[in-house]
Amino acid sequence: MTSSVSPLSTDLAARKLPDSLGRFGAYGGRYVPEILVEPLDRLEAFYREAKDDPDFQAEMRELLRQFAGRATPLYHAKRLSEHLGGAAIYLKREDLLHTGAHKINNCLGQAILARRMGKSRIIAETGAGQHGVAAATVCALFGFPCTVYMGLEDMRRQALNVFRMRLLGAEVAGVDTGSRTLKDAISEAMRDWAANFETTHYLLGSALGPHPYPLMVRDFQSVIGVEARAQYLAISNGKPPDLLIACVGGGSNAIGLFHPFLGDESVRMVGVEAGGRGAGLGDHAARFTGGLPGVLQGTRSYVLQDDDGQIAPTHSVSAGLDYASVGPEHAWLRDRGRVAYTSCSDGDAIAAARMLSRLEGIIPALESAHAVAEAVKRAPGAQGQTFIVNLSGRGDKDIGIFRENMPELDA
Repeated sequence: MTSSVSPLSTDLAARKLPDSLGRFGAYGGRYVPEILVEPLDRLEAFYREAKDDPDFQAEMRELLRQFAGRATPLYHAKRLSEHLGGAAIYLKREDLLHTGAHKINNCLGQAILARRMGKSRIIAETGAGQHGVAAATVCALFGFPCTVYMGLEDMRRQALNVFRMRLLGAEVAGVDTGSRTLKDAISEAMRDWAANFETTHYLLGSALGPHPYPLMVRDFQSVIGVEARAQYLAISNGKPPDLLIACVGGGSNAIGLFHPFLGDESVRMVGVEAGGRGAGLGDHAARFTGGLPGVLQGTRSYVLQDDDGQIAPTHSVSAGLDYASVGPEHAWLRDRGRVAYTSCSDGDAIAAARMLSRLEGIIPALESAHAVAEAVKRAPGAQGQTFIVNLSGRGDKDIGIFRENMPELDA
């Protein structure tokens, strides 16, 4: 079927961003110690070469199909849609991928790249544990020793994923500094990389950090949106969906869904941050609501910070959204008005997870539940419209947190 929609037709999508300095307008770039400049230059050169190499692309396609389980379905959530009485809601089922989330897409790409670069060890960071599990998985597949840095608070919240990483052969290095969450895990991973870059590849898990990571992770995750766009156009006679919704922590699943649709001028997009338990600094991780432009961990974007410019503590019931900054491309899209960003409270995310579980038999990850909650809020007033929600992960890892918040089910 030939689509009537021309992809990459708008200024936003047609511009080749990031630029040569890794910037998305005022955001992005590379703010790192001098010792990491050459390794980042080398990583960028290898990535750009691999990106144009048919052998690299063929291996990626085969691993995504045979190992990860792509293509994932675009599922019409009929009972949820009927219950809400408005928009037709479709779920992009990244939760069905091997390891249980979208993270495997990026990990496979970076693992192939690490092998091409001659690296003998991989390190990673993780919050909710899904990137750590995916990193440990590809390291087992490729035979790399693997160390995953994880804050002790996240290790407590995501004990199942800690066990999974260890079962896969990875060392899980607990981080007992700062808030003991994702920000601190990234800091420790970057210290390790600075000391061992000659032998070690840092498999960064989200669309943030210094250039070329935001570019590279976006490209590896864009398979989500490429598939979703083709799948929806095939059932809609070439008419694009009305609205895309995805949760936004660092932003990899969201930019993966959004980027291939940027040229579709009629398609609206909403990124959902963690509204946490309240509006006070330290009670949420809503960077676009409470943050200001600043630099954190190698890139310039919106950052939650106090009056003295110190990085603020964050909170979310979801470990994967509990981060003080956001990917630089999201900051640029937000300032340009191409993507709208909002937030969802802990309570609304848990309620949305319960609703989806009861109506569709799908238990979402707490991260993804934030996106589902936004669809629940918007759908009743959107009769005749179509929403695509990126269900970026499944809820197995969050059962302990669900049990804490639904004690009546344990009675």
